[in-house]
Amino acid sequence: MHGGYRTQRPVPDEHRADPAYVEAGAAIALGQAVYDRRTALGFTQGQLADRAGMAEAEVERIEGGAVAPTVALLGALSRALDARLGLSVEDDDTSVSFVARAT
Repeated sequence: MHGGYRTQRPVPDEHRADPAYVEAGAAIALGQAVYDRRTALGFTQGQLADRAGMAEAEVERIEGGAVAPTVALLGALSRALDARLGLSVEDDDTSVSFVARAT
């Protein structure tokens, strides 16, 4: 996906069967995509938190890759970032992007 964040290293063979390892990679991809879009808009973490109806600490955890996203969270972030969410999961490779909505 253009402009998105993709897990950069393939998962080592010894971790392919570990769902926690793959989930962590997806959380990191989401965090980077949120950070990239937030900073492109010039928002602080606090401003994004206000727009998304969450605590600033939660935005910090999301951007740090510490949060496994729910569908509700993804929707809130998409609305708050005024963007369309692009998500692709193929085997152990996750790609996440927030693309500005056409005006």
